[in-house]
Amino acid sequence: MDETRKKTPEHFLFLLVENFSHLAFSCAVEPLRIANFVAKADLYNWSFASEDGAFAHASNGSETRVSHAFKDHARADYMFVLSGLGVQSAATPNLLSAVRRGHAHGTRIGALCSGSYILAEAGLLDHQQAAIHWDYHDSFMEEFPLVNLSRSVFVVEEPIITASGGTATADLMLYLIEKRHGEDLATEVADHMVYNAVRDVGATQRVSLQSRHGARNQHLTQAIQLMSKSIDAPLTPSVIALEIGISSRQLERLFGRYLNCSPKKYFVDMRLQKARRLLVQTDMSVTEIAYATGFNSPTHFSTSYRVHFGVSPSNQKSKI
Repeated sequence: MDETRKKTPEHFLFLLVENFSHLAFSCAVEPLRIANFVAKADLYNWSFASEDGAFAHASNGSETRVSHAFKDHARADYMFVLSGLGVQSAATPNLLSAVRRGHAHGTRIGALCSGSYILAEAGLLDHQQAAIHWDYHDSFMEEFPLVNLSRSVFVVEEPIITASGGTATADLMLYLIEKRHGEDLATEVADHMVYNAVRDVGATQRVSLQSRHGARNQHLTQAIQLMSKSIDAPLTPSVIALEIGISSRQLERLFGRYLNCSPKKYFVDMRLQKARRLLVQTDMSVTEIAYATGFNSPTHFSTSYRVHFGVSPSNQKSKI
């Protein structure tokens, strides 16, 4: 019998907070449904809970019938808090009690979109990494300074699983499917979703410069914009500083203060992220991608890529 069929089905319980993100909701549930369909086996089952135990409303106005109330939810292998708009005022006593009780009983706890707000309010994220939708980064860091907020699309190597919402939720679910049932099934699920740009745990959220960095410094934004425009022919930090009218020392201080790295390191990381997208999303050769992202030779590019991502460009491309 196929090993996939021998495993006990895992149950996912989604705590739907009023005004939850319907995009994240679909990206959470559909990969599980498709996994069952592709495997022709009940690998996963799921249920929903809300404050009143009857319905939950998404921010797009749709209404979802649920099976449980937060105060009397069923046991599960995974419990995910799924929220959206207005999460800052959504931490009801019943919701906080539900996640604390689940955590105490050994359920794997997670949060999607803005759900990390709820888990942080419950005291479950102190001194660990967590992801949240970029729109909440500034306020979250102010309110929960003990949480190590990550720019990644999702975080799994912690007691609590968190994803930044939207399609990052699909990335997380595909990751969990692969971990339990193997890469082949996860790839088939992604194919059925027509999803060919799956991001791994190391990928960062791609948002506007201002929101991504939580910075409101005009010189920093100008510097990053110059980097974005010169990826194929990288400018040196000294040239960038000259272009935006500050000294090289000031540029170093800006990147250190807001991004905790040097301009040179940030620029290399930016170029490598673009290289990864080109590897995953195009038919360009490794050599073409090396020169398109400003590396002097394919050898230098391959070495830098392997150090950054833990896999060579050729092996990355062979997985597609």
